Amino acid sequence: MNRLALAAADVQDFGALTARTVVAGVEAVCDPFGALYLPATRLLVISDLHLEKGAAFARRGMLLPPYDTLATLRILEAVVTRHNPAIVVSLGDNFHDRVGSAHLPEMFRQKIEAMARGRDWIWINGNHDPDGTTGLPGQSADELHYAGLVFRHEPSLADGTAEIAGHLHPSATVRRRDKSVRRPCFATDGRRLLMPAFGVTTGGLDLRHRAMAGLFERETLVAHLLGRDRVYSVRFANLLA
Repeated sequence: MNRLALAAADVQDFGALTARTVVAGVEAVCDPFGALYLPATRLLVISDLHLEKGAAFARRGMLLPPYDTLATLRILEAVVTRHNPAIVVSLGDNFHDRVGSAHLPEMFRQKIEAMARGRDWIWINGNHDPDGTTGLPGQSADELHYAGLVFRHEPSLADGTAEIAGHLHPSATVRRRDKSVRRPCFATDGRRLLMPAFGVTTGGLDLRHRAMAGLFERETLVAHLLGRDRVYSVRFANLLA
């Protein structure tokens, strides 16, 4: 079952599909759709939506199937409906380029407006969209300090603060039934958590990649992998190299 199918499914015990973790003393729920929910503050975190990626490529003369924004927003609608958060934080690369939000078709703009109604919505600026959003509800910021955590696009080793970040699109590989399976994942050692990319046309970077060097204490690092039907939690030592 892929994320779109799971979003449309009538799941009776959704909690059984999730994984729970703690980041700097804050309890968090890893959702199989690729979102993170903090129950104590009713805060929902998503990252790297890369909305309008197909349109961005088309503007450069490279044609991709133009369905990525609709598919991503349908999954996001399911997440918001299920958790009913008070706050939504989107951790950057919300759009695939600087002009994506300005050129967003009205039907997609209306979907976002409906989801944001009655909630605080924060768009964190990313490297793809550093100028913030245009004509959308909520506010843009370079980072957010809230509930003892820093929410930012790119992870940082500069200040030593506990953080939830995106940008690197973490993934991990496990062995299952005599074959290797590579999946996007939440990655956390209890001090830092990296979010999987939420957009449907995004790739992933393995946790052993050099870009991840120094970000985690590997002895306590756990990958919460987005399986086809639920989240699977695997310690770093048990991942395939």
